[in-house]
Amino acid sequence: MKDYEQIISTLLTKIAELEQVVKQQAAKIVDLERRLNKNSSNSSKPPSSDGLGKPPRTTSLRENGKHKSGGQAGHKGETLKQTETPDIIEKHVLTMCPDCQHSILQSPLLGIVKRQVFDIPPPKIEITEHQAEVKYCTCCNKTVTALFPSGVRAPVQYGEVIRSWSVYYQYQHFIPEDRLQQLFSDLYGIQLSTATLAAYNRIAFDALAPFEESILALVKTAAVKNLDETGFRVAGKTQWLHVASTNSETYYHVSPKRKSLIDGLSGTVVHDHWKSYYNLFGVEHGLCNQHHLRELKAIIEHDKEPWASDMRRLLRVALRCRHFHGSNAIPPQRLKWLTTIYDRTIKTGLAFHTEKPALPCKGKRGRQPKRTGHNLLLRLFHYKQDVLRFLHDPAVPFTNNDAERYL
Repeated sequence: MKDYEQIISTLLTKIAELEQVVKQQAAKIVDLERRLNKNSSNSSKPPSSDGLGKPPRTTSLRENGKHKSGGQAGHKGETLKQTETPDIIEKHVLTMCPDCQHSILQSPLLGIVKRQVFDIPPPKIEITEHQAEVKYCTCCNKTVTALFPSGVRAPVQYGEVIRSWSVYYQYQHFIPEDRLQQLFSDLYGIQLSTATLAAYNRIAFDALAPFEESILALVKTAAVKNLDETGFRVAGKTQWLHVASTNSETYYHVSPKRKSLIDGLSGTVVHDHWKSYYNLFGVEHGLCNQHHLRELKAIIEHDKEPWASDMRRLLRVALRCRHFHGSNAIPPQRLKWLTTIYDRTIKTGLAFHTEKPALPCKGKRGRQPKRTGHNLLLRLFHYKQDVLRFLHDPAVPFTNNDAERYL
């Protein structure tokens, strides 16, 4: 009898262990499904990461506007028009009737029909030779030479136009060096070495240094600025591109470390709640609510949590309220109404998660894991002032999408 009791006890222990494993695997499956279902419409992933599985346009967070697509009434269109001063005029003489072949060479001219073709002339290299006179000065008793222009330093060199187009193609249109060399070879018949292109970039970099410093100073002291960052590869190594932008200035900062933030900022910084931004000294914070809407969309679609729909609806109503009042302050009574609904929605969501069974721990140590929706609720609760700052300050935007676009 004791042997049977021992066997049953062992089996029950084994079953309990297996149940724990199943719970852990189920939680892991849910987490993996959530990751697979993430795209640019319900997370912070960029559209370029969607691949062929683009999210349908019907799930966009953008609401339908009151205007139809296309040009609006009163919009001034741009149409190619004839000019009164063409560069070249080609006359087509009429010597005989195209129908009966009768000569009309002596017939009086009744009028002219004009048609103009706008085109670009074939590119051609223009070579300018600078000749500096050499003379003998009887006063100094030596030979002297006239000065060349400041940019003419070598017996043979490329000019400023080629240098400027090289920099423009590389940094405005992101043409790689090898393709840029091919472009200059095909269009102009000139061979630009990699060292030459690098030298042109250095000249532009040095010339823009004062401009860069002025932009940084304006961004630092601006009342509101948007912050964001992204990783990219340089020479096979990960670097971080940081951006700080206002309505009229954008400053870029590259560093091998993600946490290498810009010092000396003041005013309000709007960002996506990356915790390192909260280490900035002397600034107030505004959180990107477009990120919150994406996260809420994923929770609504995947986790079916009812509070998320209420919060998404509230944020959209709050944005419309901000747009309605423009640069004016929102009336206190309306602010109180929006804030009350915000607090009530969070309270409902937290109660919803309190009733949920706890998630199994991944290991023997560590904090108790929380569901994605629970973590978002806690963020919305603890950072309420930053989430709703756009309601209290008309200068603070609803999102930091401008910084994302500049990246």
